[in-house]
Parts: sequence; C-alpha cells; structure tokens
Amino acid sequence: MSVSNETGIAYGFMGEPYECMLVMTEDNPGVWKPLAFGAIEGFTYEKGHEYYLEVKRTILANPPQDASSRQYSLVRILEDRYTIVPEKPADKEVNSEYDIEYYDMCPIEKYAVSSEYMVDDKGRIHTDDKQTAGMSYDMCRIYFENILDKADPNFNKFNSVSYMAIYSYVISPLSNDIRLVRNNSHGPMFDEVIPEEEFKYICETLKPEEELKYALVLVNIHKQGLQKLEFIVKKR
Repeated sequence: MSVSNETGIAYGFMGEPYECMLVMTEDNPGVWKPLAFGAIEGFTYEKGHEYYLEVKRTILANPPQDASSRQYSLVRILEDRYTIVPEKPADKEVNSEYDIEYYDMCPIEKYAVSSEYMVDDKGRIHTDDKQTAGMSYDMCRIYFENILDKADPNFNKFNSVSYMAIYSYVISPLSNDIRLVRNNSHGPMFDEVIPEEEFKYICETLKPEEELKYALVLVNIHKQGLQKLEFIVKKR
C-alpha cells in the first residue's frame, strides 16, 4: 500500500467532511482512495511523509453496521520518505469571478453536470439526463460526475487532493454577489446553489421555456479554481 504525502477529504455517515489519508493499493493501481488516519493498526501517519507499506488486510464477512468490511494492520514500513508540502495559501477576498486564482494546470475537464434543470409548475426539479426526476427543491442535489479519462497521462495527479472539488463559487444571473458553497461527497445541494428567493423568482416569474444560466467555479480545499461548469435552469 502506498500512502500519499498529501491528505484528502472523506465524508462520515451524516455527510460531514473530515481530513484523512490517501492510499493506493497494488490491486487498484493509479487510484487514490481516502482512509481514516487510524485505520491501519500499528501505523501512525505523519503529514509530509510518503510511505510504502506492507499491510495485512482482513475482509470481514459480517462487518459492524456503518463500518468498513476491510481491516488493515501494519506488517512493516518498506519506505518512509519526507517531502515538502506547499503551505496553504492565505485566503483571498473573492468578490467576483476575476478574483478567483486557478491552480497549476487548471482549468481541466474533470467534472461534468447535467446541462439543464427544469422546474415544473409544482416546483419539482427534473434534469435532462433523467438523473433527477420530480425532486423537491430542498432534496435535489447538483451531482458532479468525474469524466477524466484514465488514459490521461496526468490521471493520478489530477486525482490528488489538490484537484478535488471541495467547494464551488456560485455565479448567479440574478445576483452580483459570488457565494461559496461546499460540494460534499457528490456535489452541492440545489437549495444552496440557488437560494430560496431566486427559486421563488424562477417558479413565479419565469414563463414556460424561459431559462437562466448559472455557473459553478469548482475550487479545491485552498479555494483555488479547478474548472468552470455552466448549467441552465428552465421553467418547464
């Protein structure tokens, strides 16, 4: 098992984010996965260190509820290499899209969303790809899909924590303010991206087939830009 010198973000049972290790196993090369800091018995992780470990993996036939079916224990540390991790940049005040600083080689085409969100006369939300059909305003999520090709030579790099879309800046056609929302594990909730007063305008003022264009600028844990996604909200 390889352990990255960078940490990642995982999500608890209730969707709450927490910091964790990023690990890659020999049976799933090229894919970094989150693992809690204390998940390898006998191993203590130090930030800034890259590890190559030999571990014993036990697969439980009947794991406890809300727990992983896989348990790990350290056999030995094969390699421990310290690397310098860039310090977190100071937060910069963001008042417009022009204030967002993009990270490294970005923007990259890593994520995609449904291109249209249609609102019917009952305030229910539908998507053009049928992923959401008749969802209520407070239950709908704007799902992100990772479309990055595994054949991309930078696939491993672009799946490191620095390229994870932890937050989004919302650019609304109905407001001059730019807002920061958390994406959680699969994307932000619809009612966080489009606040209640804007949704009310869509429901009560837009005529059938009229539409508004929204944008999300995806940013990493340091609030540095990764990619801009645009989508349309249309009155059905």
